[in-house]
Amino acid sequence: MTTGQPGTGKARPTPTGTDAETRSATASGTPAQPARTSDVVSGKTPAPTAETTAPSAGAVADQPRPSDGGTAGATTSGDPQPSKSGGAKETAGDAATGKGGGRKGSAATGGGTEGGTATSDSTAKDSSPAKDSNTAKADSTAKADSTAKADSTTTNPAKDGTPAMDGTDGGSGDVVVKGTGAGKGTWWSRGRRAGRTDGQANSDGDTKTGAATPDGSDRWEAFASAPEPRPSIVTRAGRAVGRFLIHEWTLATLGALALAVLMTWPTLRYPRYTLPQDYWDPSLQAWQMAWSGHILLAEPARLWQSNTFFPELWSFAFSDTLLGYAPAGMLGSGPEDAILRYNIMFVLAHALATLGAYALARQLGAGRIGAAVAGVSYAYAPWLLAQAGHLHVLSNGGIPLALAMLARGHGWSLRHGYRPERRHDGWVYAGWLVAAWQLSLGFGIGLPFAYLLACAVIVTAVLYYARRLRTGQAVPFGRRLFLADLLGGLFFAGVGLLMAFPFFKVTELHPYAERTIGDISIFSPPASGFVTAPAESRIWGGLHEGARAALPWHPEMTLLPGFVLYALAAGGLFFSVWRLRHRLLLLAGVLVTMAFAMGTRFFDGTFTYVPLFEHLPGWSGLRTPGRLMLWTTLLLGLLAAGAVTALTDRVRELTAQRIPSWPGPWLRMATLLPLLLVAVEGLNTTPHPVVPTQPAAMRSAEGPLLVLPSNQSLDQHVMLWSTSGFPDVVNGGSGFTPRQLDDVRRVSQSFPDQTSVDYLRTLGVRSVVLLRGQVVGTPWEITIDAPVESLGISRQDVGDAVVYRL
Repeated sequence: MTTGQPGTGKARPTPTGTDAETRSATASGTPAQPARTSDVVSGKTPAPTAETTAPSAGAVADQPRPSDGGTAGATTSGDPQPSKSGGAKETAGDAATGKGGGRKGSAATGGGTEGGTATSDSTAKDSSPAKDSNTAKADSTAKADSTAKADSTTTNPAKDGTPAMDGTDGGSGDVVVKGTGAGKGTWWSRGRRAGRTDGQANSDGDTKTGAATPDGSDRWEAFASAPEPRPSIVTRAGRAVGRFLIHEWTLATLGALALAVLMTWPTLRYPRYTLPQDYWDPSLQAWQMAWSGHILLAEPARLWQSNTFFPELWSFAFSDTLLGYAPAGMLGSGPEDAILRYNIMFVLAHALATLGAYALARQLGAGRIGAAVAGVSYAYAPWLLAQAGHLHVLSNGGIPLALAMLARGHGWSLRHGYRPERRHDGWVYAGWLVAAWQLSLGFGIGLPFAYLLACAVIVTAVLYYARRLRTGQAVPFGRRLFLADLLGGLFFAGVGLLMAFPFFKVTELHPYAERTIGDISIFSPPASGFVTAPAESRIWGGLHEGARAALPWHPEMTLLPGFVLYALAAGGLFFSVWRLRHRLLLLAGVLVTMAFAMGTRFFDGTFTYVPLFEHLPGWSGLRTPGRLMLWTTLLLGLLAAGAVTALTDRVRELTAQRIPSWPGPWLRMATLLPLLLVAVEGLNTTPHPVVPTQPAAMRSAEGPLLVLPSNQSLDQHVMLWSTSGFPDVVNGGSGFTPRQLDDVRRVSQSFPDQTSVDYLRTLGVRSVVLLRGQVVGTPWEITIDAPVESLGISRQDVGDAVVYRL
């Protein structure tokens, strides 16, 4: 242990072990011989002089005595006292003699105590050689070379006389070893926890090898703070949940859900009784989800042979199927559950669209606020308000989400380019899976997406091999990534073929169902449609009433994506985080998709829509070119995201440079203004009419049955009512009307008469339900109460309907 230097507070090395004569001379004040060079080299410490051994009396007297009484030497009564700290402490010497105090044990041995050292005048008496025999024996331990070499605490004095304290080249004696002097057991109980000393000398100076002393870290263990207790499983689980809840994607998902509820309100106000926009097409789509869920649980092989349009085949493929929502259709039964299911999926479709576009913008390199602008503008563009009754059009969130996953898996972004180290085949598999799910929701939106993916694969392959030929080096890609693309692409193509097969069968059985270029011309919007908002827009609906009146079919021709979005995208051409070539590519994409969305209105579609209509399989089934505005909106959103991200980055730099930074919060809040404006422009006034209640006769009538009156609109209600048990019904509504259903509607105008009864019996119809509330102004208004006994059928009033059993 080091001895405190009086007056300076600096530590000096305790003199190491020497022979008995040297120590006696030192104690009596006789100068010791200087250490030889060979001794220093061999690890022996030079003998201290009298000046270094005995501090001045005044200095020793000024040193404070330890409060706990744990001195290194004997007490005034001569009784040994154990140390409480486990290390060698300084003892106060006698101020009168000037010899007391400093411990004379070597630093290597922890400064073994002087056998007769005391803190009073007895120090002079105890310093005789006769009484120092124990001390001499302890000091002889440090004299052995084996101790100096084996013990890592051997003192190596520095130039200024201060020993090293880093625990590597010799501590100052803080590690205490066994002392054999008068203080019996004084240093053994605390300093010898790990075993015997490295070298314990006998009276002849021979060293015996013992157990190793504790290392440097163990010496200070007694002074270390208590280790932090290991958290319990509950604590760790709570922390994990907390990290999950504040993660960006958790907040983005919750934000998208909350925004969807607000922006579609009051969809969830009466979710079991109302439908958004109208109750015709939504009723059809509510039935589609219910049928797919029901039949996949009951009889999957009959999926495409639905209970409607009896006795037609492949009737489930008469329109887009929303087959991807079949898992939701497995929950609940009956019309009210079908309406509730539809409203929930309606809200979730908006949330997924927001989240998908946000994820794509983030993956491409946009900031959080910029990505939020892209997500909100994509999901709540004003033109989509006219599509509120078409869930298969609103269910487009899988498109940007799949693109984001595929880009993430391939390590590519618009802002940073290709980064091979960020490749991950798991994201590629997920991207292809989401793409296949999006395709299963319907070809009206999914078919252009499928062709886009095919073009992207071809362009990527061409660029890959072109770069390889130009540079002579292969761009890192990897077999695992190639396998993921191969398997994922095959799965996507397989889903597409399985979905397309029933539609090809419908075209084969009903060739008149295939659309012509004349049909496309009816729904092709003019250029003015890109600046005209639908009537459901809260901001622009009333202002654009005159412009809508000039459009031939305004529900499919009001294609305004938002004036705020136009402005942000225009700004993104000049001020953006995207590179110039990327901005130009995005602009080209906007113009090209607009030209395709115009159908035959852009130079008669000769160079745009018509070639696709004539040569691409399945493209002729798309009767509304204006829905391609979806891609225009997405590209405009990406341009806007680049501009908003550049703005937020600039604001961050300005706030970091300002001193004081008090405008910082206000500037950051100002960056939310584009997001707020985009959201406000998407506010709607969409009506939510109450769905007609299911007639009680529908629950008791035996199928196959026919519900009269029958037309495109009323038959969609009948499809929804048939979700109670799914009886076979002749009624049905879709994108086209089968000729057989036309014949049924024509013949049944005279029901009940013999001709109509015989015809319905030929088809296999067993019941006819005539709704009293719908017969006003129809032929049944007169015949509904006519007797039917002569026709061989029965008649029964059930609630507000009349049931005829054939």
